[in-house]
Amino acid sequence: MSLIDILFRREIVVNILTFDIEDWFHILDHGSTKTEKEWSNFEYRLDSNMDRIFRLLDKHQQKATFFCLGWVAKEFPHIIKKISDLGYEIATHSNSHQLIYEQSKKEFEVDLDISINRIEDIIGKKVRIYRAPGFSLTQNESWVFEMLIDKGIEVDCSVFPAKRSHGGFEKFVESKPTIIECTNGKLREFPINLYPLMYKKIIFSGGGYFRLLPYQVIEYMMNRSSYVMTYFHPRDFDKYQPMIEDLSYIRKFKSYYGLGGALEKLDRLIENFEFYDISEAEANVDWSTTKSIYL
Repeated sequence: MSLIDILFRREIVVNILTFDIEDWFHILDHGSTKTEKEWSNFEYRLDSNMDRIFRLLDKHQQKATFFCLGWVAKEFPHIIKKISDLGYEIATHSNSHQLIYEQSKKEFEVDLDISINRIEDIIGKKVRIYRAPGFSLTQNESWVFEMLIDKGIEVDCSVFPAKRSHGGFEKFVESKPTIIECTNGKLREFPINLYPLMYKKIIFSGGGYFRLLPYQVIEYMMNRSSYVMTYFHPRDFDKYQPMIEDLSYIRKFKSYYGLGGALEKLDRLIENFEFYDISEAEANVDWSTTKSIYL
């Protein structure tokens, strides 16, 4: 925070650009796409989809944080290396992309360890940031925060402070940067942002929400938000990806609507707004005045 901001008490705008690096078939809570065994039935499209993202970021000289699966580090180590070589920040998105609330503590710990080790072995740097698959961290899994601290994670981006199909952390009342205090230490939390609309709060900054909403609506909400956490996936910009036929009609709509225009929409967004990666965002948040939550 600059001296001018402090003197005039200006609200700092923090917009964060992040990508969850998984392949197009990593669709949660669905039988035919659930585990690594099923994933082998699908073609891999991650290389071409990542190139699309790299070109966009290079066009704007834009930084971003990439939340990578340990599975991606195993199957596509060259992608992890390229992300690192290009100077982008790398975080973990778990190893096997499973819902947290379906895992035991031991299963979660093993999965986290594998993801961290696989990524660190490639990039030669410490992994210090984590995001749960599908934001599937609920209030019943608050033990996850302590385990993250034990594993050297310093920043978490797993909290979705509203009800959703994959759980959500409704009792987490903050939708802005927060300090989580546990018995074994502290975490800096960057949750998903919410936008107040009448008597509800909606999400607009990533995934299907971003693809569904017209750009003008997203731009309006961005201009009225002091904190935005985006989350995109390579598949969000792949209009030629195959259809998973056994998805329900609702899941097909959520998964495939707006693919054709999403890249152009993100291009405009990066052009019109300033974005940070997570480390840059950390430096722009005044943590001395940030609310703490004790868990």
